[in-house]
Order: sequence, then C-alpha cells, then structure tokens
Amino acid sequence: MITYQEKPYSEGEIYRRLHPLVREWFKGRFNGFALPQRYAINNIHSRINTLISAPTGSGKTLTAFLSIINELVSLSDKGELEDRVYCIYVSPLKALNNDIEKNLNEPLRGMEELYGGDLGIRVAVRTGDTTSYEKSKMLKKPPHILITTPETLSIVLNAPRFRDLLADVGWVVVDEIHSLAENKRGVHLSLSLERLQNHAGMFCRIGLSATISPLEEVAGFLVGYHNTEVRDCWIVDVNYIKKLDMKVLTPVPNLIDTTQRELQDSMYSLMSKLISEHKTTLVFTNTRSATERVVHNLKQRFPEQFMEDIGAHHSSLSRENRVNIENRLRDGKLKCVVSSTSLELGIDIGYIDLVILLGSPKSVARALQRVGRSGHRLRSVAKGRIIVMDRDDLVECSVLLKNALEGKIDRIRIPLNALDVLAQQLYGLCIEDVQNIENVYHLVRRSYCYRNLSREDFDSVISYLAGEYVELEERNVYAKIWVNYDRGVMGRRSKLARLIYSTNVGTIPDETSVKVKIGRQGIGKIEESFLERLGRGDIFVLGGNTYRFLYSRGQTAQVVPANSSIPTVPAWFSEMLPLSFDLAVEIGRFRRLLEERLERKESREQILDYIDNYLYVDRNSANSIYGYLREQFLYARVPTDRRIVVEHYRGFRGEKYVVFHTVFGRRVNDALSRVIAYMVSKRGGRDVVISLTDNGFYLSSGDRRLQVEQAFEDLRSLDFRSVLLKAVDRTEVLARRFRHCATRSLMILRRYKGRKKSVGRQQVGSRILMSFLRRVSPDFPILRESRREVVEDFMDVEHALEVMEKVRAGDIDVVYVSTDVPSPFAFNLIAQGYMDVLRMEDRLEFIRRMHHVVMERIDGKPSPC
Repeated sequence: MITYQEKPYSEGEIYRRLHPLVREWFKGRFNGFALPQRYAINNIHSRINTLISAPTGSGKTLTAFLSIINELVSLSDKGELEDRVYCIYVSPLKALNNDIEKNLNEPLRGMEELYGGDLGIRVAVRTGDTTSYEKSKMLKKPPHILITTPETLSIVLNAPRFRDLLADVGWVVVDEIHSLAENKRGVHLSLSLERLQNHAGMFCRIGLSATISPLEEVAGFLVGYHNTEVRDCWIVDVNYIKKLDMKVLTPVPNLIDTTQRELQDSMYSLMSKLISEHKTTLVFTNTRSATERVVHNLKQRFPEQFMEDIGAHHSSLSRENRVNIENRLRDGKLKCVVSSTSLELGIDIGYIDLVILLGSPKSVARALQRVGRSGHRLRSVAKGRIIVMDRDDLVECSVLLKNALEGKIDRIRIPLNALDVLAQQLYGLCIEDVQNIENVYHLVRRSYCYRNLSREDFDSVISYLAGEYVELEERNVYAKIWVNYDRGVMGRRSKLARLIYSTNVGTIPDETSVKVKIGRQGIGKIEESFLERLGRGDIFVLGGNTYRFLYSRGQTAQVVPANSSIPTVPAWFSEMLPLSFDLAVEIGRFRRLLEERLERKESREQILDYIDNYLYVDRNSANSIYGYLREQFLYARVPTDRRIVVEHYRGFRGEKYVVFHTVFGRRVNDALSRVIAYMVSKRGGRDVVISLTDNGFYLSSGDRRLQVEQAFEDLRSLDFRSVLLKAVDRTEVLARRFRHCATRSLMILRRYKGRKKSVGRQQVGSRILMSFLRRVSPDFPILRESRREVVEDFMDVEHALEVMEKVRAGDIDVVYVSTDVPSPFAFNLIAQGYMDVLRMEDRLEFIRRMHHVVMERIDGKPSPC
C-alpha cells in the first residue's frame, strides 16, 4: 500500500532515536533538521520503505543515510559490526557516486574525532572503473556501505564470493530515481532488486528524487509487488515547500520585428547583466553545440568579464575536463558554467545563486530540476530565469512557468515488459544457480515493470535463450541456457557464461558517429541519433552542402549531392529535447481559453489583464502573446487541445505542404506524422517528406497535392498502432533500435574473449540478423521488443492513440484551411525546412517577411480561408 507521510516528526522524537555520538555530531553541524529529514528519518530507522521527493540541495541524501550511519555507529560502539555489506547505494552517475563517498566519509571522520578513535565503518565505490586490486581488497575488508551503479549491482549478484557479503543487506538507497524510472536502466535495476531480495531477504528500499510525477507510480517502481499487490511504501513529498523565484524574460520588446543581430546582442547583454549581479551562475542550454557557442560568444563579447572564470560542461568533453570544471565551480573559482544536460543531476557543484535557462527545458520537471541547482543552502530560494528567443518559445515557457509555480508536474512513463532486459536478467539468474522456472516467473512479476508480463512472453524469451529457435544458429546465435521442462528447471550452458555476462551487461547501447560518403569518398560524420531520423530520399546539410540520403550500411551512410534542394531534416534535430505531452496539452488549453475571449470580442486591455493574471508574465510578454494568438485567430483557425488545424500551403517555389497543427509534443507528432504519411503514400504511390516540431508537422511531396483528408478519414476506422508498426517497419530507427535490443538480449555480443566488436560490425550483424528473423520468425521476442521500443519509448503511441480516439469521438475537431502564405503558427515549422541553407539572420528575415504579408492580409484583405 502506498501512503503519504502527512506529519513531520518532532526534533525531540528524532534525537531520541539517534546514538549520542551521532546526535552530538549533528548538533555541532546543523541548527536543526531539514524538512525531508523531519518527515523521513524515523521511518528509515524503522526500516519502512520510503520515497523522498524534494528539491535538489534540500538534505535528501543525509535524510537517507543518517539512520543507516546511526545503526552502524551503534553496532561499532557495541563491537558488533560485522564484515559484510549493510547498505547498497545505487545512482545513475559514476561522478555522483564519488561525491557520495566523500559526503559519507566526512561525517564519519567528524564522528570519529568526537569518539576519539576509529569506528571502523567502511565506505567504498564499486563501478566499471574499479580495479581488480580494489575489488580483491573489498573481499577481504568489505564496505559496510557499498556505492555502485545499476549495471555493477547486476554484476556483483553474479560474483559468488562478493554475493555472499550481500546476504543480510538492510537498506538499498536508489538516488536520482526519476532519471532511472523512465528508461531501461531502471527496468534492469528493478529486476536486480528482486534478485537481491531473493538472496538477502526483505530490505528497506529508499528512493531519492527531485520533482517527479506521479509519485505513487514511482513508489511502486521502487518497492515492487508481492502477490499482485504493491508493497508498502511511505511517500515524503516536500517539493513545494522550497521557495521558487522564476521568471520568463524576453531580451527585446518585440520578438518578431527584430533583426538577428539585435536579438543576439540583447540576449548576451541580458546574460552578462544577470551573471554580473550574482556570485555564481549556472546556464543551461538544450544542446552540446549551443553550450560551446554560448561560452565562445560570452568570452568574445565580454573578455574582461568572462575570459578566465567561465567554463563549458557537457557529455562530449573528457572526464578530466568535466571534473576540472566541477572542482573549480565547487571551489568558487568560476563565475559562470554553461551546461547542456550534464549538470542536471545532483553532482556537488557548490553554491549557485542563479540558474539561467536558454530556451524551453521542454518539461516542468526538468525546469524545476535545473532551477533547483541554485539555492542549495537550507531555506535559500531557488532562483531561475528563462530567456526566450521567439514567440512559440515565449508561449511555451510562460505556460511552463505557470505549471511550475502551481505544482503541476508532467507525468513520467515507465517502460513495461521490456523483453530484451528480461533476457539479460534471466541469463544472469541461470548463471547464479539452477533455477525453478515457476519461481523465476513469480520473481520477475514482482518487479513493477513486469507486473503484467504474460506467461507467453516469458516463455518465448526462455525459448530464445534455450536455443529453441534453431534457425538462429545459422547466424551464430547459440543457446545460452539449458531447460528441463519435465522438472521445470533451467541453468547456464557455457563455462564462459559468467564472463560473457559481466562483459556485456547493461542497457546503454554503444554509440558512435556515422561516416557519410558519396560512393567511396568521405564527406563527414553525423550522429547515430540523427541517422535514426533519416528515411530514403531525406535531404540534410553537412559542411554547408545539401545531400540526399540513400541508405546506410554498418556505420556508413551513403548519400548523393542534392544541390540547392531544401533540407527535410534540420541537422540540429537529433539533439532537441521533446516537449512533454502534459505540458503540450496545457499550452493547447491556454490557446483555447484565449481564443474564447477573442471570439467574445473582449477588449485588448481585458485580454492582456487575463494573460497577466493567468501566466505570471510581464506586460511586454503579455503583449507579444496577445499579438501572436490574435494574428492566428484572424488569419486562420487557432489549433488547441480540442482542435487540430490542417493547413494546405503552397511554397514560394511551387512545392505543396500540408501543415498539421497538433500541439501534442514531438513524440506524439512523430507517431501521427509517420502514420498519416504512410497512409498518404499508400494512396498516392509516392514518398512523402516529413518535418516535425513539438507544435505540429508538415508533409510534402513536391508539387503534388496530398490527399490527406481521405487518408485521415480512413485512419479513423483503422488500428492506429498496427498502421504505425507498418510505417516504421523499414526505417532506420527500427534498424538501430533492433541493434540496441539485440545487444541487450545478448544475441549480439559487444565483447567476447577479450575482443570488442565495433559499433559498425554490430550494426552490420544486426541488419543481417533482423532480415533473417523477418523471414523465419517475424514474431521473435527481441524483434517484437524493438518495435515496442520504437513506438512506445522513442515515440508516444499511447498518447497518439488517445488523440485519435478523441478525434473519432468528436472531442477533438479537425478543420482544414488553405493559405498561400503560411499562418503565424506555421512560420517556425516552415522556416525549419530552410534552417540549414539559410543563415539564421536570413531565416528570421524570412519569418519577418511572412509576418508582414499576413498582417497586410489581416488589416486590409479578405482572409485566405
């Protein structure tokens, strides 16, 4: 049963639970208990499963560990401390693990000073970077608190000598649980925890999370199920007790009638001013390339202010560079650090008094996570400023700010029934010992992620591992386990099983860049995630030239020159964060509420007052939002949460576009666009080009008019998911995701007998394997999992289905309009197609010219629709 902790414990109640040494140390360091500590310490002391959701820097980590340290100190004081692991701490980041080790050793050293001797409490980190020597030391003197990652936890469960040290684990702390729950690393961890419980018996599970929703679901993910019922868990939610000081800022009064130079100059001047007014500022961009660009521009424009005390931090930098930046930031030697997403999680970076977000963070939870990096002193205010550069961003960030201040958090989605992860963990269980199949099935279903796993799916994975798909031996995929169905047991087959498992474990796929070639001539490189977006015939820009994509083989993409053709996929697309569905729907709702006032012919001042009150924005922003919505209202129809607008538009070169204004976020729009394009191309017999954003997508097929109305009508009576699966069946995204799933399920070994298989060889092998499976076993479990991952995790078929159901029921209207100049809401989408061949200033001029024509139509000419 999931229960919320309604009342905090008094300080006296907590102190009574603490050992005198721990009590004295705590009183010497702190004036009192932080709120998470007042709600949770006594529960953890009583070994009650607890999920703590609180802002970054609010004392969550000490909340989790104080009771654990307290017990270890008590055992040490009585001479009863054994050589075994009492607590396992799991976090997604190796860097965070090293921080935790320091942060645990510090209070232990402080307590030893008060004690006047060695307490003998050991803390150690074990990850993939841990040397063999350090591992052997742990066997002789095991850590009482083991700090590790999800991947290493699954490895130690298969290390016989070390596993014995886990036989009586009392606590498992899962930090940054929000960053694990919504991906396959979390799925993997959920099964490892159930395996650990089989070995160690019941233990106390503690989850630490920044802002996340729904908390009940995350609590279920943390604790799992017993006999089809969720285990007991108490939720401590103190997220909105910490004060927020957040604002949306526009660098110029008018975002549409401003040149690129004016916009850039004003943005960097505003950033310089904000940074100079604060001690230490953390700036978040949404891409690695933007991070480097911002640092470069600040140094160039303000050399005296930024030449020495500014740094960049992102995942493409070497570990040494990142650690250097973190240390200098922690030591107060940097005035400003610019990061992509790499500093979102709780690495200790010292005191930050301002966070600047350049552009929308795309979700309320991510905004609060980023802004929460500031104000880490207890009772400090988390201060954030979101700088927006266009009108779509302004509306999006203004609605995001409203939701953040009012506590409306986007819901996460936890992957369910991932068959590739299941295959890996079943192999691990068989390596551990001979297993009873029925017991293993019940163990797997204790995980929240597999609570509804069908017996048919479970058996199909066992059949694959047991080599019952005999045709796979032709492709060098051999049996990994033996099964005795009469006795209902299974076990490992190979003597090398443990080595294969430990060197191939985990869910994070190998990624590398892809070479782009014309024949044998190299052109450059693109990211794998960008290649996933490409379909045959797509046009993209590389090195200032346009190329048409033909096909890929391994890690090579073959292209031909496309001369002056317009790109169909912007080069920056693969780095963009997707807008959450919940926030997208809120944006659509705000549009609808504003449109209702425009329809009632309320005065400008009335509507501006409404915007001021609804969105917490200044008058400049309210004016821009009013103008933007009014222009769309007068020129075409306003797309909302209850209306899809389909706009037929003829480009200036005669090309015909169909723009779907679907404000449901990019993952939903990806699913909708592929299905509709598939239906249209089936009817017309021609390839259809797709380009999409969070606010919609367009389809194009040169100068031919696309019959989208009939395709959309046909779709109302068809199974949307089935059509989507057909639409993605021959795409790059499925080919890449199959490789990921094949390596997770150990069909393809990344490392074998000391040799590492390159990503290119993995991809070539996976393509051959996928083609083979399509012929001999199209329902093979790992092929099914690849399709599921594409439509459920990469795209958002669940909410796309919800949209289509509402269209069928009439809850969402579909209206069609025709324009010869795109409507204001289509400007950014249409301009995106030109982004790589036009300089940014030309792109803004292009949008400005379209805006002026639209305004002329609104002011003096009949509406085109």
